[in-house]
Amino acid sequence: MDWPLITGWAFYATAIPATLLMGLSKSGFGAGLGSLAVPLMALAIPVPQAAALLMPVLLLTDILSVAAFRRDIDKALLWLLIPFGLLGTLVGTALFRVLDGRTVSTLVGVFTLLFLAQRWLFPPRADSPPPPRWAGRLLATVSGFTSFVSHTGGPPLNAYVIPLRLAPVQFAATMAVFFFCINLSKWVPYTWLGLFDARNLATSLLLLPFAPLGVWAGVRIARRIPASLFYRLINIGMLLTGLKLLWDGLR
Repeated sequence: MDWPLITGWAFYATAIPATLLMGLSKSGFGAGLGSLAVPLMALAIPVPQAAALLMPVLLLTDILSVAAFRRDIDKALLWLLIPFGLLGTLVGTALFRVLDGRTVSTLVGVFTLLFLAQRWLFPPRADSPPPPRWAGRLLATVSGFTSFVSHTGGPPLNAYVIPLRLAPVQFAATMAVFFFCINLSKWVPYTWLGLFDARNLATSLLLLPFAPLGVWAGVRIARRIPASLFYRLINIGMLLTGLKLLWDGLR
């Protein structure tokens, strides 16, 4: 029996690069670029379908990235962030059917660009204190919410974690474990909301081999790249993400 795959060159022209970006971002290198995956795929399919289709890809890339960085995590930071990230996914579950996807895209895009503008106009000094813990709790909740709706949880969480100035490998490891927990928590509500079907799952399996390629390349780079260049590239990824999300929300 033939698999009920999604067909059409336009879909795969967006889905394959989106899968590679997801793998690359899960390695820590290019963090923020993974948030472009759903908007990119949304050029060919609806946003809810794109989010559901990427779930198996996320599971694989999360497992690979956690395995690669498991010894470098900041446990205290994770204990602060994960409970509030899970709270955000509960909010996303409750509001999913009444949300306007364009509104979510606009809010995340504006927030991301405002964060970057603040950092570029008022760059932090070496002796600047870390952001307050309440900001971490708030932004982790926003991250869980936007991750549930459109897999765009990276920009809100980056706004808290980047100013902490972690080493690149520790940053990558901590983000990998946080989003592994968040993405794992989304499987039950996604199923309950009816977002999975045989066609999406079969197409996801076809895309899976591209995800490890992105993770492998990103891990090799993240372990060798200077910290200053690492965070400069993250900011570029967030800029592209913010502009794309804002465009999707306002067009």
